[in-house]
Amino acid sequence: MLVWINGPFGGGKTQTAHELRRRLPGSVVCDPEHVGFGLHRTLPPSLRGDFQDLPAWRTGVVGALEHVLHRWDGVVLAPMTVVEPEHFDQTVGELRRRGHDVRHVALLARPGTVRRRLRERSLGRVAAAATARSGFAPGASFALARVEHCLERLRGEEFAEHLDTDGLDVPQVAERVAALCGVDLLPPAGRVRGGLQRRWTAVRHVRLG
Repeated sequence: MLVWINGPFGGGKTQTAHELRRRLPGSVVCDPEHVGFGLHRTLPPSLRGDFQDLPAWRTGVVGALEHVLHRWDGVVLAPMTVVEPEHFDQTVGELRRRGHDVRHVALLARPGTVRRRLRERSLGRVAAAATARSGFAPGASFALARVEHCLERLRGEEFAEHLDTDGLDVPQVAERVAALCGVDLLPPAGRVRGGLQRRWTAVRHVRLG
């Protein structure tokens, strides 16, 4: 099974994916964003736009995830914001057409909630040199500007299942995703240990989603 966790930038996709990985034995996180990072590194800076607009990103993501799905016995978790219907069809839709069991969940919240999460995440990185002056992680202004656009697109029927995350913490969101996908999770870590795990996940992943 592939669980594609969608949502706006700041929607909690990465934290949810890693919470699931910790509590779902045999699962693995395969991040489609890294395919885009690799494509960017092959291009001169002047040609680096949104990597999702590159056909190579869509085909590369399908190829990489299909490779894992054929060879991995556990659940594969893919946290990635995709809001363009054509891009969604050429990734999630294509994997389904190839016969894979793909569960898709879009994490939604009120715009104010998403903005607060983005700001909290950025402020948590102030110690990094890149954010010491502004208090925001690189790309945060881009993410903040796209909150309404992402939420509006993701509320479309083609992006179901929808999960409202307002008022839920990361372990609770993971549990709702697991229930929608029909998988059982181990109990969550204690408050202190769980908080440290989530902080470490935030430090290791500079993405905004």
